[in-house]
Amino acid sequence: MLKIVVFINSLLVLLFIYAAWTDFRTWKIPNTLVLALVTLYALRAAAVMLGSEDVGAALFASSGIGGDIGAGLLMFMLGVGLWALRLFGAGDAKLFLPIGLFIGWHGMLPFAVLLLVLGIVTLLVLRLPVPLPVAHLAFFMRIEEIRASRKIPYGVIMVFAALLTLALPIVRQ
Repeated sequence: MLKIVVFINSLLVLLFIYAAWTDFRTWKIPNTLVLALVTLYALRAAAVMLGSEDVGAALFASSGIGGDIGAGLLMFMLGVGLWALRLFGAGDAKLFLPIGLFIGWHGMLPFAVLLLVLGIVTLLVLRLPVPLPVAHLAFFMRIEEIRASRKIPYGVIMVFAALLTLALPIVRQ
């Protein structure tokens, strides 16, 4: 079961990076990508449950599947509220669900702190001028488009905060 969870986590990182890239390039996060992430969580939850000796604890503990689902739903409701206030796009609001599922209840505080720090850093970086020797590169041209439109692809910030939150237990060891 451990190999399956490791494989799912590898796919998770790739899908999150793809979500960040598509949001950066197009300001859109496809529904199919969000559904793929939710499906990936369901597969991981099934693998964890099948490999667990105490199914009740795996299901109902705050660090188990119940806590993950609670975090996902709470973050999704927050995303919908921000979308209703026109502070977020619909894709960003939808992306909160799988992020909440994967970081879980105990990862919400580190995620919020990382999201705040990365958001501030992004706003500061967007104020810096692009160096002339690299201004013609596609990446920096896109940064200029983002700066000119004043629309920030929040999905990029959310994904990197989520990946850092998921990496925290690994770093602590």
